[in-house]
Amino acid sequence: MCDRDGTPRVWVQPLAGHTGEGRPLAPVRFPYAQARFGPHAARVIDTGPEPVTNVLWSPDGEWLAVQVAPGGGEHTQVWAVRPDGTDRRLLAGPEGALARGSAVFVRWIGYGSTLLVAELAATGMTEAVLIDADLGNRDTIAAGPLMWPSAVSHDRSRALLRQGPRGMREMTVADLPFGRERLLLPPTTDLGALSPDGEVAYVRSNAGRDRAVLMALRVGEAPQAVAERPDAELDRFAVSADGRIALLVWNVAGRSELEVADLVDGGTRALPPPPVDVIGSARLSLDGSLAVLAGESPSAPSHVLLCDPATGSYLRVVGDEPLAEPLHAELVRFDARDGLELTGWLYRSAPGPMPCVIYLHGGPESQERPTYNPLFQRLLAAGISVLAPNVRGSSGFGRAFQDADNHALRFHAIDDVADSVAYLTGGGVADPARVACMGRSYGGYLTLAALVTHPELFRAGVDVCGMADFATFYALTEPWIAAAAVGEYGDPVADRDLLRALSPIHSFDRLSAPLLVVHGAQDTNVPVYEAEQVVAEATARGVPCRYLLFDDEGHETVRTANKIAYVEAVTDWLTRWFTE
Repeated sequence: MCDRDGTPRVWVQPLAGHTGEGRPLAPVRFPYAQARFGPHAARVIDTGPEPVTNVLWSPDGEWLAVQVAPGGGEHTQVWAVRPDGTDRRLLAGPEGALARGSAVFVRWIGYGSTLLVAELAATGMTEAVLIDADLGNRDTIAAGPLMWPSAVSHDRSRALLRQGPRGMREMTVADLPFGRERLLLPPTTDLGALSPDGEVAYVRSNAGRDRAVLMALRVGEAPQAVAERPDAELDRFAVSADGRIALLVWNVAGRSELEVADLVDGGTRALPPPPVDVIGSARLSLDGSLAVLAGESPSAPSHVLLCDPATGSYLRVVGDEPLAEPLHAELVRFDARDGLELTGWLYRSAPGPMPCVIYLHGGPESQERPTYNPLFQRLLAAGISVLAPNVRGSSGFGRAFQDADNHALRFHAIDDVADSVAYLTGGGVADPARVACMGRSYGGYLTLAALVTHPELFRAGVDVCGMADFATFYALTEPWIAAAAVGEYGDPVADRDLLRALSPIHSFDRLSAPLLVVHGAQDTNVPVYEAEQVVAEATARGVPCRYLLFDDEGHETVRTANKIAYVEAVTDWLTRWFTE
């Protein structure tokens, strides 16, 4: 999946040593090098005009499962298309850009053409459906609120299901076709896979511990840790179709490290460091002899790497070359006012006190990592340094840190933003008179909260699809998002007073920083009304405000032209207020 022609689409790239159908001719052995193909070698697959959000080969190589976002919004559809671009057919999802509900593919089942799909209804209910791409047959195997299907055994006798809201998710196994469910593990995290026979579930979990590990679970037996590290969290994993090995991607203070776990004889072995900082996707070929990775670094755009799990050698096969002048991301550590250690990635435009922006990631159960960010590059070129902190509530540092902003503790996360400013100004990195704050999604909310809680610290602000009022957010967002958010933010009824106190819109009489507001008109995760009320309230109070609305984007900005417009708007806005 690549946006090389301006919007995310599906491309097929032939690989040296492989047939045109993608099947290996022989075991692949290679050093890290650049595989060079002419521009004619890669071909785009016609999946229609809508942006693509995900793609996955069927095990038999006969189909591509393609997920698209009609109108650029959040209500996705699942299509099947042949690898040559023919025989495109809609498998699941709403028809029309304005339809409610959504469909997301999870994985192919067994070795044929059956796809596991999660269908989210407008009511908030989710159905797990098996769909035959050849025949179009549909079989609903599970349904419920806040349910997500993780895997189905090859013989379709068992399903692995995730249940519950954010921070309180459990894994259950259901016997098919009657759906009798049994709890495998109390509150866990999101990822799960099944052995081919369905007897063993492999789950990324932090149950009973602070950091996420790989657990092996059998019904009625105590869980066993397959792989764990005291210095890292398991970020993602992939299990081979034959169930013999798992590829593990560890998050070590933001950077990625790889291991291979032997699921038959036990034990793990480390692979050599990948030639990138962050692995954002990891999949195994059908026989487990090849890993396909998406990797990036501050100086290297996301690209595709092949990895030989036997030797740990890497081959870059698709993607642009790294920047000619490397971009350095410095991992920094500093204390919050209550003594909690915080970390962040610092990008310096020049030595000495400089204009600086605090950039806050979304989530909050996400993490700022050393990835490729054109916005940061553009700001640095304009002489603006960037600190991207991981305030409390961020993932990657253990469960206690991730839960440290729940409910009333969120006031401490807001103070973490002020403590990030104190680190910059106290260390001579930032000019105290020229500090701005910005963020997207939850980071947009936290930006607004910081601007009204600590208005004396900031010269300007940028709110990108952030929440301004928890009451309107809960009322207007997707039902499943509202239900899942209760454990993180609070109940909209029982915790009404707390949520009002945490909502920045009710403290806009303290807003003084000029504000740029960016949103996508098709956003149903954080509805556009959140941006509209921010603009209205700021303007009514005489605060300088600009509103940048993208009609053809949702919660994420995916079209290249819009990305460029966004980067330039942010840079112009901050430069303007830093120089006035």
